[in-house]
Amino acid sequence: MAGSRSASRKILGLGFLPEEARHGFLIDVPKGTSGDDLIFITEHRGQDLVDLGLRPLESLAPNAPSMRVVIDRTRWLALAPAFWEEANRRLRANGMPTVRFVKNPGKPTPVHASLGKELCILCWAVEEASPDDIPNALRNWEALAPEERWWLYTMTVSTTGQALQKGIGWRKALRAALADNPFVKGEGMSPKARRELLAHPQSQLLLPL
Repeated sequence: MAGSRSASRKILGLGFLPEEARHGFLIDVPKGTSGDDLIFITEHRGQDLVDLGLRPLESLAPNAPSMRVVIDRTRWLALAPAFWEEANRRLRANGMPTVRFVKNPGKPTPVHASLGKELCILCWAVEEASPDDIPNALRNWEALAPEERWWLYTMTVSTTGQALQKGIGWRKALRAALADNPFVKGEGMSPKARRELLAHPQSQLLLPL
């Protein structure tokens, strides 16, 4: 039943529904292999959604209002496959087609709004972290329920949601809670404890080393 419904709906990229969506994200991966190349993630609403992912991409400055993430290719390749796996699991559960992860997709990838929020949270947590901390951030991110990730996005984007607002406020708190907080199965920080930490971004300065 779910499969027949999805077959009649136009779906682009990671679950983006162009005829139904009022909100979505776009991942723009440049051609090339350099680890210093920059990947951009933008957020779109309203008229800006028309032909999202199909029309030629407008070149945006890193400080553009719709720019949420600017992250280097090295970090992107360290986190993107795990995000793709999670996204595909969720798409499959909702009867929507899955999408194979491609290092150089050739064109921007539209993303369902909910998944886009969760991707931003992950990218913000590691954008200035050591690449060695990314596996740790992934495990902490995976331990969060989708609703928790959406809540974190809402709190972060309201104050430090621009791509270049790195290392301050909620963006700094996300790194402390996800990338810098060691994950030990069965002993990691609980979702409630993470929420309490992130509810007071400055409290991370008092954490023991």
